[in-house]
Amino acid sequence: MKLAIGGKGGVGKTTICAHIIKELSMRGRSVLAIDADPSPHLGRLLGFSGLDSITPIAEMKDLLQERSEKNGPFYKINPKVDDLPDRFMLEQYGIKLMVLGSIQQAGVGCACADNAVLRSLLNLLLLSPNEDIVLDMEAGVEYLGRGTIVGVDYFLVVVQPYRGSIETAIKILRLSKELKLSNVLFIANQVVTKDDIDFISNSLGQLPIVSYPDVNDIKLFERKSKPVWLASKEFQKVTKELIDKLITGEVSG
Repeated sequence: MKLAIGGKGGVGKTTICAHIIKELSMRGRSVLAIDADPSPHLGRLLGFSGLDSITPIAEMKDLLQERSEKNGPFYKINPKVDDLPDRFMLEQYGIKLMVLGSIQQAGVGCACADNAVLRSLLNLLLLSPNEDIVLDMEAGVEYLGRGTIVGVDYFLVVVQPYRGSIETAIKILRLSKELKLSNVLFIANQVVTKDDIDFISNSLGQLPIVSYPDVNDIKLFERKSKPVWLASKEFQKVTKELIDKLITGEVSG
């Protein structure tokens, strides 16, 4: 099962992503977590150690230049990347982690060559037939223009009961339709009342597949760099429900 998790910045997508990864792992499934956020901290929320020495692949400029074979405006569209997973993949707690990051080059021109390397690597990872893959995407909608998640089984969009979050979710849904992405599902987060669910459902035209409560202990665990999946039985219960629905295909909103 290949999952991508997106949404507006600050909606809790990485927290939910960490819960999904841990739940899949606890079910005895082989899981590869991919952090594709320009400010990656999925590994920290999962409790991985040694992350201070990890450089996201998107920041390895020499490597990206070498693999893209960039020469002026020219670069290799299908660069060699098949050796990179063995070199840069971490494994702890039975979970594999790759920290891709995302190309952020404001004001310095096109980063197409660098993105070609990341896209090729991501496509290679998504071809793995023997493990679940969970992608923590960058905030917002820019990655949809790069077509990097076309190969996923489900695109899960985290949304809070706030107007800004809803507006981003609507943009994501529109772009997903243009890309002909199927199985775009919404996950509600920080839900307190039925009015919150109604606001999200009425704004998006469909019910969220699951709804996570607003749990203060999640914030406290994150601040102390503790694995967030230990913070809340309520969050664990909703995650179990979510994974059950995805595995059985009972995903209609």
